[in-house]
Amino acid sequence: MKIILKKDVHGLGYKDEVLTVKDGYGRNYLLPQGLAVLATEKALKQLNEELKQRAHKIAKIKADAEAEAKKFEGVSLTIKARVSEGRNIYGSVGPKEIAAALAEKGFEIDSKLITIKGVKTLGDYEAVAHFHREVSVTIPFEVVNEEGEKAPAKQKEAPKAAPVEEAPVEEAPEAEEAEEEVAE
Repeated sequence: MKIILKKDVHGLGYKDEVLTVKDGYGRNYLLPQGLAVLATEKALKQLNEELKQRAHKIAKIKADAEAEAKKFEGVSLTIKARVSEGRNIYGSVGPKEIAAALAEKGFEIDSKLITIKGVKTLGDYEAVAHFHREVSVTIPFEVVNEEGEKAPAKQKEAPKAAPVEEAPVEEAPEAEEAEEEVAE
C-alpha cells in the first residue's frame, strides 16, 4: 500500500514522504490515526504543489536545523551510572540520560530526537541526534561508574600451563568385544 505521511513517524519516515507499507499497518494504524493518507494520483499532485509552495520554508527549516546541529559539534559527555561488579550497569543508558547530560552542559534537546543502541556496560559509545531528515550529529559519550572511574582494563589471562602429557590408555578387551557385537 502506497501512502503519504502527514506527520513524522519514528522508525518509519518523515512528513510528506511517499512510502510503501504493509496493507494492515497502513489500513489499521496509519490511516485511522491520521498519520498518513493513501497515495492516490490526486493526493500526489496535491503534495507536489504543496512542496513547490513550501520550498523556501523547507530550506529555512533545514538551515535552522544545520545551525542547531553546529552547536552540538565537538560536544562529548561523561555519564555516571551505578555499576555491578565488573562493567555491567544497573539498567541501561538511553536517550533520556543523554538529553539530561546535554541539558547540564546547556544544550536543550528533546530525548525523542536522540537514537542510541543499548548501553549496558561501561565504555565509550555514540548517540545520534536527528534535527532534520538530512541533518544529524553524532555525540560521543563515555559511561563511567558513580565514582567517576573509567571501565577497568580487561585483565590479561595468566599464561596457561602446558598440558601434562598422559600415557596413552589402552582400551580394555571388553570394549573391543562390545564394538564387535555392535558391528555384526
